[in-house]
Amino acid sequence: MSGGGEGEGTTLEYTPTWVVAAICTVIVAISLALERLLHYAGKYLKKKNQKPLNEALQKVKEELMLLGFISLLLTVFQGSIVKICVPKDVVRHLLPCSLPKESSSQGGGASHAAPETPSHHRRLFAEESANTGYCAEKHKVPLLSLEAIHHLHIFIFVLAIVHVTFSVLTIVFGGIKIRQWKHWEDSIAKDNYDSGQVLRPKVTHVHQHDFIKNRFLGMNKRSVLLGWVQSFLKQFYASVTKSDYVALRFGFIMTHCKGNPKFNFHKYMIRALEDDFKIVVGISWYLWIFVVIFLLLNVNGWHTYFWIAFIPLILLLAVGTKLEHVITQLAHEVAEKHVAIEGELVVKPSDDHFWFHKPQIVLYLIHFILFQNAFEMAFFFWIWVQYGFDSCIMDQVRFIVPRLIIGVFIQVLCSYSTLPLYAIVTQMGTHFKKSIFDEHVQTGLLGWAQKAKKNKGLKGFVKNAGSNSNSNQGSSTDGSTVAIQIAEIGRNKEPAAAPSDGS
Repeated sequence: MSGGGEGEGTTLEYTPTWVVAAICTVIVAISLALERLLHYAGKYLKKKNQKPLNEALQKVKEELMLLGFISLLLTVFQGSIVKICVPKDVVRHLLPCSLPKESSSQGGGASHAAPETPSHHRRLFAEESANTGYCAEKHKVPLLSLEAIHHLHIFIFVLAIVHVTFSVLTIVFGGIKIRQWKHWEDSIAKDNYDSGQVLRPKVTHVHQHDFIKNRFLGMNKRSVLLGWVQSFLKQFYASVTKSDYVALRFGFIMTHCKGNPKFNFHKYMIRALEDDFKIVVGISWYLWIFVVIFLLLNVNGWHTYFWIAFIPLILLLAVGTKLEHVITQLAHEVAEKHVAIEGELVVKPSDDHFWFHKPQIVLYLIHFILFQNAFEMAFFFWIWVQYGFDSCIMDQVRFIVPRLIIGVFIQVLCSYSTLPLYAIVTQMGTHFKKSIFDEHVQTGLLGWAQKAKKNKGLKGFVKNAGSNSNSNQGSSTDGSTVAIQIAEIGRNKEPAAAPSDGS
């Protein structure tokens, strides 16, 4: 390739300096503007004491840094990648588009013609310029062309941007739905606490309680099946009612902070959801594995991206049904144990109601659902912009339309139903989350725990040396043990004493 050639072969040696300077100015300006935007967003979140959201923002920065590193690797090693030469037969299989028919009338010497579609810019084989290139001399073709590397580079960037955007939209719209429950919290505080009647003594027939009437269907095999059907349907309408909220809230308080009946359950739930957001917004290593697998299965005629669109849909419906069924199980437990109750109806939170006795599994499933849906949408927009709507990779319209409908449906249902269900139902586990304490209390407890661990280790060392008394040893060990137990709240270990902070 001549250095002074025109068109695609022109190098910086023969490019006007004003063009180079102008392009660099625009790129640097955009990069600095984005960096400043993220910086001021972080300062604003810190000012508002939104530590969980600030941590989620840092997660977004990490993803952008990862993208930058991937871009750097692709750029630095693209020259080496295109020099990886393979026989032509190797790149004839597992193609996303069928090969164009060979035509002996076109140039004779060229074994493969370019795709006939004008908008199709992919080069699967070495073409005219490659005939005199590095691989052509070996009678082979490049494993991946420069243009293909460039397109792959763009796809990875689009995927990360769409995933972060969809995750933020899900949290925003789900948060709007959850914040609508605040008037339930306020009404409970007004009705029960302002009058000084925290637990109003009254005798109520259990089956007359709204929470039981809406969830209890009797106890037989047929009712169990109907309970699952009801749970499946209820996620589409009134997924969480006021009676549900009141019963779950009261069960949580009576289990984890009985000494503080004025505990603000709604504020705690919002803090817990914000803590989980930093997990949802990230792209974990196992999600990148799914990307590689789905790219591998994108073979012409398989309609892979049509079939995989049903994976997040089925998972989402299963998660929503399970969360609704947990509420139903709690209602069944109360109805089985009591005929009448004095005071408020109390449900018993337990990990036994969740898959494998682990409520956190639901969060990872939601993470995968959102990522898979974002992957579908990102792939669609990338193909549309890069190759055009008529590209063979885009597939037929009868496969495209259902994919788009499913993607929108998943986004809406997850935002307005599944995520709010997750926010309240996962609080019905055996242990509570560290978000039960506000940021200042968490910081104080962690500092206390670290000092206690240090003192415990020091006391143990002194004891082994035979330099301390038995009385002092017992006192220090007890204090450090309590501190360590409290510090383990964030690791799903229940503390010895329930919190009494009403924050």
